[in-house]
Amino acid sequence: MPTPAADRARYDRATAHLDAPLAVVDMEAFEDNARDLVRRAGGKPIRVASKSVRCRALLEAVLAMDGFAGIMGFTLAESLWLARAGFDDVLLAYPSADRSGFAELACDPKPAASVTVMVDDPAQLDLVDASRAGGREEIRVCLELDTSLRMLGGRIRIGALRSPLRTAEQVAELASAVVRRPGFRLVGLMAYEGHIAGVGDAVPGRPVYSRAIRLMQATARRELAVRRAEVVAAVRSVADLEFVNGGGTGSVQHTAAEDAVTEIAAGSGLYQPRLFDNYTSYRARPAALFAQPVVRRPGVGVVTVLGGGYPASGAAGAHRLPVPHLPEGLRYDPQEGPGEVQTPLLGSAADDLLIGDKVWFRHAKAGELCERFDSLHLIEGDRVRESVPTYRGEGRTFL
Repeated sequence: MPTPAADRARYDRATAHLDAPLAVVDMEAFEDNARDLVRRAGGKPIRVASKSVRCRALLEAVLAMDGFAGIMGFTLAESLWLARAGFDDVLLAYPSADRSGFAELACDPKPAASVTVMVDDPAQLDLVDASRAGGREEIRVCLELDTSLRMLGGRIRIGALRSPLRTAEQVAELASAVVRRPGFRLVGLMAYEGHIAGVGDAVPGRPVYSRAIRLMQATARRELAVRRAEVVAAVRSVADLEFVNGGGTGSVQHTAAEDAVTEIAAGSGLYQPRLFDNYTSYRARPAALFAQPVVRRPGVGVVTVLGGGYPASGAAGAHRLPVPHLPEGLRYDPQEGPGEVQTPLLGSAADDLLIGDKVWFRHAKAGELCERFDSLHLIEGDRVRESVPTYRGEGRTFL
């Protein structure tokens, strides 16, 4: 494992000819992380979450590796775009109200064969039918199961507010409605346990909280494994499912151990953003970083870089901010934090930085970094192998 100082030297050498701000992906770390996801999946294919990558070239690269199959998209417009670009298996992970997108899907056999839409309410089927504009293509459908953990008779609920479908009876009822309805074909079931897969259980400096998270997640895994198996059996009695999708980066090996699950979803673990550092279940290498240039030296122990205020989505807090990564030992000024156009950084490491030097940061969430940059510079060793466009660089901003 390279030292942070060695990584910084490589990144600086590789991008010496490039002006910051810029974003890079360390391809050795990216590929190591991909192989570790495959190892943890234990032979079950991994569907790549595109929202965590947001770069077609890297989606193609990871899907060319053994152990990966299919994409999990985040909007219908993105799913259609990827299908037209040649990706032949795109699961839209969220329900859509994109009427023009549904009209396109219903009128064109190519995306209709490649894209599967998410449904958890009969009203969503009504919206699709109302949007067909004369199109008669069969729409592939996946149902989503609510994975939240509920205790004390439902008075305590832990997990994302997603699907209203919780029991085997509820899911089977909607499955039957899809099967009976002309123009639709039920092909999949998805259950994303974000409170397990997306919540770190080893938070530095918070041992009691971390133990509580581990206890909650162990309880949630047991409850969900039983309920998911019941739901899958109920739905399979109604339709022949092509896939049952579950999991996420933080729960790959646990979800893969369930017989009812046929494939795993993951994406953040490829880039390994800072929110995914605090897990006991796995360790990965930071692969995606961005650099900001030093433009001021206000005093001893202080430098100022251009921009850098790139908070991630979710409940606001310091944990949603990017962090200065290299050189080690830099921290934000508590009065300013990461700013819209400038960011002061404090620490003894600042005294070794010169005007024009790069400070390397890690984003809190994975693919959201690509909304800030038009391209990613792919680093091999101490050189840029190639520079590839992000979604933004291709003129695509889906959300």
